[in-house]
Amino acid sequence: MLVTKVDFLDEPPPSATVTPYDREHMKLYLRLLDAATDGADWREVVQVLFGLDAEREPERARRVHDSHLARARWMTTHGYRELVREGYRH
Repeated sequence: MLVTKVDFLDEPPPSATVTPYDREHMKLYLRLLDAATDGADWREVVQVLFGLDAEREPERARRVHDSHLARARWMTTHGYRELVREGYRH
């Protein structure tokens, strides 16, 4: 199993707008959304995408997974609008 090396915070910075962190982690967000859609076990997802062992750090692993997935979902309902507006300005 290939583990992706990603620099990440335990929780994405809270913001009502797209942050630099969001921009840097867009690919990660997409992979989280794909995994959720596919019904992947969160423990496997956090191992592959974040390199965390859910057996050794269950609370942290769950927090990292859930907070990033929540932000990814926010991007699909709110954040994308900001990105689209930026695209029209360029």
